[in-house]
Amino acid sequence: MSDSVRILPLGGLGEIGKNMTVVEHGGRIVVVDAGLMFPTAEMLGIDLVLPDFSYLRERADDIDAIVLTHGHEDHVGALPYVLREVGMPPVIYGGPLTIGLVRSKLEEHKLRHAPLEVLDPGERVTAGPIEIETIHMSHSIPDARAVALHTPLGAVLVTGDYRFDQTPVDGRPADVARLAALGSEGVVCLCGDSTNADRPGVVPSEASVGPALLDVFGRCTGRIIVTCFASNVHRVQQVVDAAAKLDRRVALVGRSMRKNFNIATNLGIANAPDGLLIPPKEIEDFPDHKVIAISTGSQGEPLSALRRMAFNDHRDVELHSGDTVIFAATPIPGNERSVNETIDRIYEIGARVVTAADAPIHVSGHGSREELKLMLNLTRPRHVFPFHGDHKRIHLHAELAEAVGIPAQRIHKGRNGLPLLIDADGARFGDSVGAGMIFVDGVDIGDPDDVALRDRRMLSADGVFIVVATVDSEDGSSVAPPEIIFRGVPFLDVEADGFVGELREVVEDSLAAAAREGVNEPVLLQQDLHDDIAAFVYERLRRRPMVLPVVVEV
Repeated sequence: MSDSVRILPLGGLGEIGKNMTVVEHGGRIVVVDAGLMFPTAEMLGIDLVLPDFSYLRERADDIDAIVLTHGHEDHVGALPYVLREVGMPPVIYGGPLTIGLVRSKLEEHKLRHAPLEVLDPGERVTAGPIEIETIHMSHSIPDARAVALHTPLGAVLVTGDYRFDQTPVDGRPADVARLAALGSEGVVCLCGDSTNADRPGVVPSEASVGPALLDVFGRCTGRIIVTCFASNVHRVQQVVDAAAKLDRRVALVGRSMRKNFNIATNLGIANAPDGLLIPPKEIEDFPDHKVIAISTGSQGEPLSALRRMAFNDHRDVELHSGDTVIFAATPIPGNERSVNETIDRIYEIGARVVTAADAPIHVSGHGSREELKLMLNLTRPRHVFPFHGDHKRIHLHAELAEAVGIPAQRIHKGRNGLPLLIDADGARFGDSVGAGMIFVDGVDIGDPDDVALRDRRMLSADGVFIVVATVDSEDGSSVAPPEIIFRGVPFLDVEADGFVGELREVVEDSLAAAAREGVNEPVLLQQDLHDDIAAFVYERLRRRPMVLPVVVEV
């Protein structure tokens, strides 16, 4: 309907990650963000998780623009895959740093001709029947924006990730005045960040981290390795500033760390005094008390620079006793185990570890409960659609909206794939569309079915048996000793010889029984072998490895 607005979240609801929202009006589409999520431990062999954007494939000709709120992977990481599968939209908007990071990412994917444009805060552009405006916000990466999509019903305001930092490092707090003005003009729906809806109060200023880092650095006598997100340019800048005060050289370690700081420097967002930065390979040329390394790997990522340092696998930096490793970030939910493994390994080496639990060296980029209330009170939306959070946080955000006076019937707790339809009569959920997950497995993208992932879990837990049986093509009887191959089977090496001999007898007995019953079809023989072998293995090992019988006829 031309006088209605349809808001379809394809990702970011019921989860933290892969944010992507489709806003429709007058039959035309504006997409806000195209993020990804990193796989959970159960998604064996999966590299990345994308939102299911098959809906956009069907509506590709109706897309007028893609707008990016900021440069974090959970908001822009899926963009190369979307462009490759759906096609290029007329234009992709974002802030200068966001566009710079995205341009670099797209070049790596050999997508060099994407229509990228910088959209300044306050500037309005038309995309079909929708007018797009961005509002400057504070977050843990520069150039964060809220996106206002103006329609005849009012503005749909997608906040992106935000907080209300009154003393940000760059001196540019969120544009509270414009948010309040939008509230006066009329916000038909607020699609708000729910990440910290469970945290009371207000998040401390990012500016408070700089003095804390300087204090910690001042008490270190050896090398310092600071790990944080490569995209947290303000945090990296504060480390650089502290190093300059302490007369230490700084090495940026990790490809994304160097790339992001270089992009930010070229845009005038970051800077380092001449001679302060050194290549990682020159770290050993300086005394330990004269060096700070800023590294990727705060989330324990297997291939990150810090992880490789900890396991003596980095070509330039090897951790040793006397080093201090400072985690200027907290683990994303789900990453706690890998972070703890990295920390434990650092302690084993003899280095010291400092985390946010030990000193105030990290603050969140997402607003806590009082900041979410402030957003609600500034914008005074007619409808509230909590975004960017698991179901618990979405529920808590809804409670906050009701607490500041928004009627419960105008607060909509949704899920991915469930569109919210808004018109002059009110709002209601429409028919659900497909909005699952797309997996990136190596260089391929697709939807590995439950069977494939279940098989991977089984292989990782209990291993595999391959049994090759050679039978007579006439009567199905065994004509050669079966060959037994096993990999990754726990505890089997304790009694391998005796076990394998008994397993061969099980195979021979199974084939003999089938021959007596006149069964000689390979498919049927394989089914019988599978059942008999699996039963024997479970009885002996109390494990259920994958069993793959192969029948060869001669």
